[in-house]
Amino acid sequence: MHSKNNKAQGTDGALRRHQTMIAWGFSLPFIVIFGLFMLLPLLSALYMSFTDITARDLRTPFNVNFVGLQQYAALFKDPLFRHSLVVTGIFVIIGVPLTLVVAMALAVALNKGLRHVNSFFRAIFYAPVVASVVAVSVVWRYILQGDGLLNNLLGAIGIHGPNWLNDTHVALFALIIMTVWRNVGTSMIIFIAGLQSVNPELEEAASIDGCNAWKRFFHITLPLLKPTILLSLVLVSVAYLQFFDESFVMTQGGPLDATLSASYYIYKKFGFGQYGMSSAASWVLFLIIALVSALQFRIMRSDK
Repeated sequence: MHSKNNKAQGTDGALRRHQTMIAWGFSLPFIVIFGLFMLLPLLSALYMSFTDITARDLRTPFNVNFVGLQQYAALFKDPLFRHSLVVTGIFVIIGVPLTLVVAMALAVALNKGLRHVNSFFRAIFYAPVVASVVAVSVVWRYILQGDGLLNNLLGAIGIHGPNWLNDTHVALFALIIMTVWRNVGTSMIIFIAGLQSVNPELEEAASIDGCNAWKRFFHITLPLLKPTILLSLVLVSVAYLQFFDESFVMTQGGPLDATLSASYYIYKKFGFGQYGMSSAASWVLFLIIALVSALQFRIMRSDK
């Protein structure tokens, strides 16, 4: 009897080991690619942030000096870096809520009604997401220039529009509007999926009890969409904290650094060959993104 049990246990153990080896075999390509193209660059950037490596040290990268936290100290003493963090913060604080509100409004509007009409408008609003960000930025640059389409339309009704991309007061807000227009489609699709998962019987019961549409939305639908809102909030926040393409293509960080984002600052430092400083700035931005995401999860987590 014992020998049969031992044999059965041995067979089960061999089967589990075999399944484990197969699982690791399927996972190995991803592990190798992740290690080479994600983990190794991350660790290399972390190492470089504690050194004084520059473009002159590329031929002898192991002969650089270890400087500890000096790069981080110099980074926060740089007023341009602090300014880039402020610009990025304004971009996120204005852009994220605006994107979510517009996406929610579109999702509610397109959740019910004629199926084919809704599908058409969903495709229209989602189209900017799949378009090339560089191509979109170029088109918007021509729309927003001093004699562009927007100012011509405003002039037709007697309004003198500013030079949107060359005015330090409005350049960042012009980029925010363009970015919201481009990214609202993703959140809209996420919210539509969330709305379709809400049990309609709950709204019917509330309607019978005398709740109007606004009360049903704010007291029933919106609380049930909390996980969906959290997902969209985190995705949009992470994307906006890293905004670069719009600034690079449309304004090159100008005018007078009015649209200089943290990512664009990192790019410029890297272009100047200051790899240690650039790596330190990259890790600061990474930590900010991680902290913001953790805070959002903590605030928006579902009540148990």
